[in-house]
Amino acid sequence: MEHSLIEAHGLVKAYGKRTIVGGLDLTIGKGEVLAIIGPNGAGKSTVLDLLLGLRQPDSGRVTYWTRHPHRHIGLQLQSTPFFPGFNALENLRMFAAFYGMRMKDRQLLALLGKCGLGESAKTDASRLSGGQQKRLAIAMTLVHDPQLIFLDEPTAALDPRARREIRDLIGMLASSGTTVVFTSHDMEEVQKLATRIVMIQAGAIQASGTADELLSQHQVCSLEELYIKLTEV
Repeated sequence: MEHSLIEAHGLVKAYGKRTIVGGLDLTIGKGEVLAIIGPNGAGKSTVLDLLLGLRQPDSGRVTYWTRHPHRHIGLQLQSTPFFPGFNALENLRMFAAFYGMRMKDRQLLALLGKCGLGESAKTDASRLSGGQQKRLAIAMTLVHDPQLIFLDEPTAALDPRARREIRDLIGMLASSGTTVVFTSHDMEEVQKLATRIVMIQAGAIQASGTADELLSQHQVCSLEELYIKLTEV
């Protein structure tokens, strides 16, 4: 793929006799919004760990577009621990310090505003709503201005309004040129956000393409129907 950020070739990861990822090839292209879907236990988390360098493959390789990829990658986990007793602004300042960055309050406030938290900067992070906490977690992934961000089920367990707010934020990031990789079990969300979809099943890529391409290839009317069809035992 032209202008790729990450290219993975032949990734294999096993624990004992159980192969979690078996010979997987995957490319992440610059500027795309890539949705990685699949059932629980399919190997999605292990694939992400391998792509991020958090785990080493038993064989295969991952190639990055830069010599120092982690300086340019942001990661939002499903559960982000905040510093107890610190407000949103203070949490963001502390997180910036992890990257060796001394950001002025106006810079931090601008980032919070970008993530829809401008009026909640002085609110204790533990008192933020679920949707606000997700947006703060995403703000933390953006503090070092990454080119590529990974979001692990960014709208899980949120109410409809909060889900829409997070989707709008992801759409805004994508439109600004940030490459986004996210996992989700919400096929409506995948349909609205993803420019490409990769389905992982049993540690291998079972399907890959745009939503329209996959619906046409598998002769189904919706991504939910596609998901059910491809995960049938």
